Amino acid sequence: MEALNGWWDDYLLASVTVAKVFVCSLILMVIFGLLGASAKLSSNRLANAVGNAYTVFFRGTPEILVILLLYFGSAVSLTTIARVFDPSVAFVDIPPFWAGSIAIALVVGSYATETFRGAFNGVKSGSIEAARALGMNGLQTFFYIRIPEMWRIALPPFGNHMLSLIKDTALISIIGLNETLFVAKQAASTTGKPFTMYIVVGLIYLGFSTAITISVLLLETLANRHIQRRPS
Repeated sequence: MEALNGWWDDYLLASVTVAKVFVCSLILMVIFGLLGASAKLSSNRLANAVGNAYTVFFRGTPEILVILLLYFGSAVSLTTIARVFDPSVAFVDIPPFWAGSIAIALVVGSYATETFRGAFNGVKSGSIEAARALGMNGLQTFFYIRIPEMWRIALPPFGNHMLSLIKDTALISIIGLNETLFVAKQAASTTGKPFTMYIVVGLIYLGFSTAITISVLLLETLANRHIQRRPS
């Protein structure tokens, strides 16, 4: 472990960056997933077409390509727009953190879209009818009945999306984000110990994945605590 001397702080800071990317991407992924599911369930043809196009494109495109397209494409687009107002603008740089976070959220969100869509369809019609009988309006029914029921159904596969999300954060190193894989590449070239440096990255991600798995299991327990088991 002598090869790691002097690199522990770098790995720690990089792990914090991974956690930040994960949290930001998770929030965005839920938003994209809910918007996509709502579009695909909509009776509006345009919204339905947009939802289908979103899932087809991002589910069929490699994550690393989406990251590159968003990072460089956004920079070029913003530079072009900025030059319209100020011709002296040389280049508008996009922070790798946000470009990467949005990119992986878009990709994983396309899978979450199908999960949420199936979960919404799985909500029992009897629950909705009971809410209406109690005098709830459409908005109240959505937030107090449909969302909780949908969440309980979607939670197990949603845990898999969270695991995919944390592992995809490693891809952002390709656009220069100082995360664990980026640090490992630098450490490997400096020390000549690539196996040791990449093993550390593997252990870090294993730790993150284990924490996510335990968290999802706890959420499942909380979500199902009101459901009584039928006697066998």
